[in-house]
Amino acid sequence: MFGWFDSKAVDAFADGAVADLVKRVPPEKMHTRKSAERLRSTGDMIFQRADNFGRSQSLNVYQRARLGNRVKWALREAGYPAEFADALTYELVTVITISGARKKS
Repeated sequence: MFGWFDSKAVDAFADGAVADLVKRVPPEKMHTRKSAERLRSTGDMIFQRADNFGRSQSLNVYQRARLGNRVKWALREAGYPAEFADALTYELVTVITISGARKKS
């Protein structure tokens, strides 16, 4: 029962994903042409890691919600636009949910 609320792996994944994004594409440099290419490659890397994470972990509703909330607010606090944070969070949680469902079937 208490394992349902265990979020150590989720928190570590969320913090690592946000840290990688901030390191590779800082929010203040997000509007240049070069950063658009970096953002695409970094996004691909993060989504690939999210797919692997979703396959290796069996996340419940609480853990997926915590992951999304942690990523969303970390991106906003780092200075990314709200629309970007919301879109990236939605896609990240979707990738993890789908990869977890693929693992079960």
